[in-house]
Amino acid sequence: MKRCWFLIVFFVSQSYAQRADFNHIDFSTADSVAMSYKNEKLDNLAVLSHKLTSSLGTDVERFRSIYTWVCNNIENDYGQYLKNQRKRNRFKDDPEKLDVWNERFNQDVFNKLLKNNRTVCTGYAYLLKELANLSNLDCEIVHGFSRTSTTNIEKLDIPNHSWNAIKLNGKWYLCDPTWSSGIQNPETFAFIFDYNDGYFLPNPELFAINHYPIDPKWSLLDEMAPTFNDFLEAPIIYGNAYKNLETHKAPKMFHNVIKKHETVTFTYQLQKQVAEKSVSLLIDSGSSNRKIKPKNITITDRNLTMEHQFNNTGFFDVHLKIGEDYISTYTFEVE
Repeated sequence: MKRCWFLIVFFVSQSYAQRADFNHIDFSTADSVAMSYKNEKLDNLAVLSHKLTSSLGTDVERFRSIYTWVCNNIENDYGQYLKNQRKRNRFKDDPEKLDVWNERFNQDVFNKLLKNNRTVCTGYAYLLKELANLSNLDCEIVHGFSRTSTTNIEKLDIPNHSWNAIKLNGKWYLCDPTWSSGIQNPETFAFIFDYNDGYFLPNPELFAINHYPIDPKWSLLDEMAPTFNDFLEAPIIYGNAYKNLETHKAPKMFHNVIKKHETVTFTYQLQKQVAEKSVSLLIDSGSSNRKIKPKNITITDRNLTMEHQFNNTGFFDVHLKIGEDYISTYTFEVE
């Protein structure tokens, strides 16, 4: 009976709408079209949408061109984001003042987007939706919660992020143009364009680890969707996870309490085969930091499984790396 149930879940998890549905599509033409209009102004979105899509033959290529353009031409305004978070936290218990602030902020976002090609996540999501809709593509804005390595989950009580859902060939897909576009310099907070293709139509199962929509239907996971508590307790995954992983299976939680000598299993599905020697764990005990090769590591049909045994008590930060890429982080309290 258990075996039958597992097989059913496995089948469902493989049917999610994701980038792999379009492995037969070469996006180089769409990307080339997008880059040929670099630094185009936003004073006429209908004309821009036409330029980005009119020469392309499929909906997914048309959307790809729009997505590539947005992610490579719009800067993330981190200062504006921080200001919004401060105001929203201040007014979260006063609905009237919060509504006034939201209206004022949304107008400010729109004005800065059109004038300076700078915005926050709501501006990215808005622009992607408008350009897609102008090309007769069904695109929606999704509001919800997101988690990064710097997110204080104990204060994550109001939505803090927006992204998009796009309908292609009769199926809904997810994407995050804000996180695709680049990164903030950790010291100066200046924005650096650094396109991450992993956030374009990712597997919803991976996406759900650090994105939680207010409307549960936009998880695209149906009955398999995590609860909000699952989302809060999930591991930290980084942008490089989206470049390397199809899905993340285990451990399910960021913080884990285990016994000394207990074996922990790590399980992932990779986007492509990697060499076993490229996979490592970085274990930080607070007083020492060591890089190890996991035991009993197997990579079969892009399924990565490995084990590690903690032979000392203490509190450990554990980071998964593939090559030089940080993929995920967990904590283990070993009793």
